[in-house]
This record gives sequence, structure tokens and C-alpha cells, in this order.
Amino acid sequence: MKLLVIEDEAELAASITGYLTDYTCETAATFTQALEKIETYTYDCILLDLTLPGGDGLRLLDMLKKEKRNDGIIIISARNAMEDKITGLTNGADDYIAKPFHLPELAARVYSVIRRKQFSSANVVEQHEVRIDLLSKKVFVAGNEVPLTKKELDLLLYFIGNKNKVISKGALAEHLSGDMADMLDSHAFVYAHIKNLRRKLTEAGYGNYLKNVYGTGYKWEI
Repeated sequence: MKLLVIEDEAELAASITGYLTDYTCETAATFTQALEKIETYTYDCILLDLTLPGGDGLRLLDMLKKEKRNDGIIIISARNAMEDKITGLTNGADDYIAKPFHLPELAARVYSVIRRKQFSSANVVEQHEVRIDLLSKKVFVAGNEVPLTKKELDLLLYFIGNKNKVISKGALAEHLSGDMADMLDSHAFVYAHIKNLRRKLTEAGYGNYLKNVYGTGYKWEI
């Protein structure tokens, strides 16, 4: 799962990314940097500060919603006035947390937004014989636990969250590595993670839902 932390306070941004280690986190410290990121990539959740060098975070929110993006959005701001909360939530933010905040609470809100948007608020995701406990991060096939690495679990959730959609190799690389994907010479690491994920699920007896789409990418077909 991939997050974008839009925050100009370097220490706070570092604390957030250092705490949310279950996610691939990218950061942007200015309005311009944030705009470049969201114009180039998609995210499972965006943590959006409102007061940014070079522009107002609400403009970014307006842009995301006009483009009908599905990225989850949590406003994190010292602007705790009621009108700012109302404006942010009415304009499409999924949640609002005022500074200062506790990192465990922020992590819980991120989890809640992603769960609500991608998995209909469920703590357990089931696809036929495949069951994923989102809280414990455990995967079961026909009742038997299948040990997956963090990247393999991330891939599985990404496929299931986008079931019946073709996902390109580039999109998978970006999802796993964030903006570092542009610096890689090939998608060999994507193939390796998918190969291992597929092998483990196949050995456990799942229904072969992960399909290759020739020349394009992959699809979790249900």
C-alpha cells in the first residue's frame, strides 16, 4: 500500500513515515512538489497538510476530486477551525485530524480509510477460498495459513482491491516502490514477487485467479 505525506514540517514528515512502516511512503514538502506527485502517481491514501509553501492544500483537494480520483485523503492540519474541517470534508476529504496528533491514531485512521474505500469497511477480505485478515495481516487458503512477505501481501491486496482489472507491470512497480520505480532498469523485482506469491497460493490450493495478460500485465480474475 502506498501513501503520500504532504507536509512541510520535515521533522513531522519524518516521524510519520518512520512510524507507518507497513506502507510505502513518499513525501512532498511544497505545493509544487505535491502537485507533481499527484499528477504523476496514484496513492492508496494521501495525508494532506493545508498550509503549504506555494499554495493551499485545499486546491490540491479540489483538483483530486474534480478528476474523480479514488485516492483516500486525510487532512492533517494545525488549522483546527470548524470552517476548515467543514470545507475539507465537504470538498471530498475522507477524514480530518488536527495537529498535534498521536501517531497510533493517525495509523488507525489511515487503515480505516483504506479499508473503507477498497474493502467496504471489512476487517476480513474473502475471495472464495482465500481469506485475508487485515488486522493481523494473515492470509489463509481453505483455512490454512499461507505465510507471505510484506511485499507479497501488499501485491495480493492490490490485486484483490482491483479485481477483474488489468494492472500493468509499471503500475505494479510503482505500487511496490513508489517514485523509486522510475529509477529501476527493469521490472525484474515485480516478476520475482509475483512468482513467489503465485507459487505460495498455488501450493496452498487457491483457484488460480491471478492471470497473466500477455504484453500488458496481470489481472486477479473472479
